[in-house]
Amino acid sequence: MERTAEAIGADIAARQQREIRRAKQLDLPLLEGANIPFLYIQVDGTGVPVVTAETEGRKGKVDGQPAHTREVKLGCVFTQTKRDAEGRPIRDPDSTSYVGAIETAEEFGLRIYTEAWRRGWSRAVKKALMGDGSHWIWNIGDQHFPDATQIVDLYHAREHLWDLAPKLYPNDAIRSAFRSK
Repeated sequence: MERTAEAIGADIAARQQREIRRAKQLDLPLLEGANIPFLYIQVDGTGVPVVTAETEGRKGKVDGQPAHTREVKLGCVFTQTKRDAEGRPIRDPDSTSYVGAIETAEEFGLRIYTEAWRRGWSRAVKKALMGDGSHWIWNIGDQHFPDATQIVDLYHAREHLWDLAPKLYPNDAIRSAFRSK
């Protein structure tokens, strides 16, 4: 089973690399089809545990300590055509495709761009890039998706507001109580 999974994975990776090379050369085909009302791209990164050999020479989060993880960059592309009763967008069922890799932000930018193009980026009427506010994500947006609306995802928007609140309202008793815990 492991050998089969590795062979399938190698085939998928080879196909993706061919498409990424085409994207680097600006040689992507124009995909025909109907307009897509709204196309979203969501990007994030997270640390994944790896064997010691994979972190050799990498700085850890704590000074003087070796790294124990590598950052995997993840992205998904999906469409939205409907809204719920309150007017909130609803992701189209079965419309999400995913990409992910342990690679530089620059390399990942081409990977997510290639996937978005394959999914109809050139036919999308409205386009959005969502992320956590990290500079590397917005740099990908500026380089590959300059016509997209950049949106901080709700979880991270709330987190940023929580961090900003005591700076704006340092004397607020409720926030101060939480801060001291």
